[in-house]
Amino acid sequence: MPSACDSMIDDIEDMVSADDPTPQDRQNARKSIIPRARKRKDQLVPEELQADSLIPGTQKIWMRTWGCSHNNSDGEYMAGQLAASGYKMTDDPSEADLWLLNSCTVKNPAEDHFRNSIKKAQDQQKKVVLAGCVPQAQPRMDYLKGLSIIGVQQIDRVVEVVDEAVKGHSVRLLGQKKDGGKRLGGARLDLPKIRKNPLIEIISINTGCLNACTYCKTKHARGDLASYPVEELVERARQSFQEGVCEIWLTSEDTGAYGRDIGTDLPSLLWRLVEEIPEGAMLRLGMTNPPYILEHLEEMAKVLNHPRVYAFLHVPVQSASDSVLMDMKREYCAADFRTVVDFLKDRVPGITIATDIICGFPGETEADFQETVELVRQYRFPSLFINQFYPRPGTPAAKMEQVPAHVKKQRTKELSQLFHSYNPYDHKIGERQKVLVTEESFDAQYFVAHNKFYEQVLVPKQPEFTGKMIEVDVYESGKHFLKGRPVDHSKPLTASIAAPLLKGQVSGLTQETPNGQCHGATPTGCFSVDRERLKTIGLGLAVAAAMLALLLEKLYY
Repeated sequence: MPSACDSMIDDIEDMVSADDPTPQDRQNARKSIIPRARKRKDQLVPEELQADSLIPGTQKIWMRTWGCSHNNSDGEYMAGQLAASGYKMTDDPSEADLWLLNSCTVKNPAEDHFRNSIKKAQDQQKKVVLAGCVPQAQPRMDYLKGLSIIGVQQIDRVVEVVDEAVKGHSVRLLGQKKDGGKRLGGARLDLPKIRKNPLIEIISINTGCLNACTYCKTKHARGDLASYPVEELVERARQSFQEGVCEIWLTSEDTGAYGRDIGTDLPSLLWRLVEEIPEGAMLRLGMTNPPYILEHLEEMAKVLNHPRVYAFLHVPVQSASDSVLMDMKREYCAADFRTVVDFLKDRVPGITIATDIICGFPGETEADFQETVELVRQYRFPSLFINQFYPRPGTPAAKMEQVPAHVKKQRTKELSQLFHSYNPYDHKIGERQKVLVTEESFDAQYFVAHNKFYEQVLVPKQPEFTGKMIEVDVYESGKHFLKGRPVDHSKPLTASIAAPLLKGQVSGLTQETPNGQCHGATPTGCFSVDRERLKTIGLGLAVAAAMLALLLEKLYY
């Protein structure tokens, strides 16, 4: 009996048996086939569009940023690149296809908000991409498993990460940028960005710092000091003014340490930037720690007296107890801080000094805390950031003996009461000041302006004041603000050399010329054009494939 494997095929390569019809037989049989008409399906076009909607670059993205101005600058750059790539940035998280969450690791509450937002996104079945200092410092945390992450030095590749997340893939880019073994400052400064406020440009002058504070988790994420070259920063400022910006903020983890790794210093940078600031525009310097500003007090006083630089400096003291400062590894003593404040107050009349204080650092005694209270009572800081100590995982301070929670709360409350017991602006009533209008108040009742000392001045909400420097008479003061009445017949000064971009408009994009070439200051604009072309090509291919399938279907039947 023949087996099941037996057949009439003599050779495995000879797949035509003796019983198969000949080519002539198949040709003759075709004449008896009658084509059957088939109606075109109305669903063809919707199916085609549904397939196209999965192409990365067509989705809506909602972004949330926590933390410092450096983090906000990173967020603006990421939003700009995504918008240039074709994604639509939205303010409505419910309508977004993907949430981009840009985190802060300074305090526990900020990380708690970040973690809760991740869970909320997952509950709503949103795609998620994580950014900022939390995942950079602790990428192996359980609640980050399986999620896409973009590192703080990799924000120029955010489009790649989002593209893959949209397709359901998990991607992590956490490496450090280096050139010849030397750590670079981060992503390029000429990337596209969407400014949260079209009138304000935030420029990161360096990343990381030179300190090793025992409580700080940011150092784990941002690393050691890496400064941007002076010329790149000057060019960024120049471009910003050409796009209608009237106020520049310089930011970093420690602006005072700028340039130590590249053979320059902060005053040298500031003098170069001042040359680019048009009349009526202003420059604001960000946070600087006491050790590094001590070396440049003379030059810093001269710069802060310049009419186009705010007489404002944020110098965190954290504690007035030398014992606590030593445990924090802050590399200065309370006397150093007083030297900085006293010198600048003497050489820059009216200067605003803002500072930070941590209440309840491990080992802080009641006597240590009272030294801090006395410092605040002496200087009556108009801007004071009071923080209850939170032990951050992985930091030396987290392993120290902790101050009881109720004691930390009590000290925070006591210092807050002292801060709110005085009004630093009462003596300003009756003054005539020039102020730069850049924002809208939280209650939308006023425009917010700032005077030379970066004090907040509320002015009437008149559209013609936006982005202008105006003259006001101060008639009221509060704990955190002044109110100003515009001076009659005083002409507002346009504080910019160009009209500002519209809200949501992408900065730094070049345009395509008729011959298909790109022009402009940055190459990134060509990227947006190419992405649009790719989408068009993809749509064309989808249509062509559908038509070919329909044609083959008709021929077959």
